[in-house]
Amino acid sequence: MALTAGIVGLPNVGKSTLFNAITQAGAESANYPFCTIDPNVGIVEVPDGRLQKLTELVNPKKTVPTTFEFTDIAGIVKGASKGEGLGNQFLSHIRQVDAICHVVRCFEDENITHVSGKVDPIADIETINLELILADLETVDKRITKVAKMAKQKDKEAVFEHDILSKLKDAFENEQPARTVSFTEEQLKFVKQLHLLTSKPILYVANVSEEELSDPSNNQYVQMVKEFAANEQAEVIVVCAKVESEIVELDEEEKEMFLEELGIAESGLDQLIRAAYHLLGLATYFTAGEQEVRAWTFKVGMKAPQCAGIIHTDFERGFIRAETVHYDDLVANGSMGAAREAGKVRLEGKEYIVKDGDVIHFRFNV
Repeated sequence: MALTAGIVGLPNVGKSTLFNAITQAGAESANYPFCTIDPNVGIVEVPDGRLQKLTELVNPKKTVPTTFEFTDIAGIVKGASKGEGLGNQFLSHIRQVDAICHVVRCFEDENITHVSGKVDPIADIETINLELILADLETVDKRITKVAKMAKQKDKEAVFEHDILSKLKDAFENEQPARTVSFTEEQLKFVKQLHLLTSKPILYVANVSEEELSDPSNNQYVQMVKEFAANEQAEVIVVCAKVESEIVELDEEEKEMFLEELGIAESGLDQLIRAAYHLLGLATYFTAGEQEVRAWTFKVGMKAPQCAGIIHTDFERGFIRAETVHYDDLVANGSMGAAREAGKVRLEGKEYIVKDGDVIHFRFNV
């Protein structure tokens, strides 16, 4: 699945530190704006405990997790939509990603300069949101001018388009992102074609200090971000980018001990990767055999032949059927043979919509 989540935020909020921790890709991280000029792309493994359990059951020669992309986009400042800072170059990079992870500074540190001189997460969010909205408003204004004349002449398609564009324009002029505007399914198809920045699904990443990581409920900034996100029905992930950059240097045993010392059950990065994965509308199915146990990424709603094609185009072209058992049923029965005897293994055809956690053996003939 060639989908990517872009990491955005004001300068010096911890974006590149977080990106380095996620991908261990070594993107430059420094205490000044625009240290990330070109967007950095990193491939991340999706943490999934089910993969380890399947490995224990099947005992394959190798185990392969699924992956997807994160893109680190340079810091945006007020006026970006008018070319301030590195301006529209950044906006074009955001346009190329499928979902947004908005990193927000929720910690005090006099040694790290804040671009506006003080820590105010809501002001930070609104600064970036406004720049994206202004960029989208420009897009809509250009398009609405083109269709206005045709709409006055009662051209059916032009009237349809003009109504949608007018609704978006009203929202943008009231500083509301496109994702908060209600549309019918038919209208949404048109809106998607506009590739608006504020149409992209979003989650917020609250970057806190190490001292506040074990109990972020006491951090007033985190609570402010959560209240703001609730209005957009968006998720908030709490991380300490500095801690995460230390965790990635540890082996698995050391990592568990470190997390225990911090008083947290799971790293913020694991939570973030999973949240971004689901935000992109992605899910996982598995193949399990003696040679390998492997996790595969698919888009929610895909049918069996399409999912087979992710492995190889021949699998889709010559698809016959999918021998399927859900992960929960396989684990509950202890083996594929026992699951088959219990009637939990099914033969599914071309119209079967694959579910997250399906363990599948595809039958095909080319």
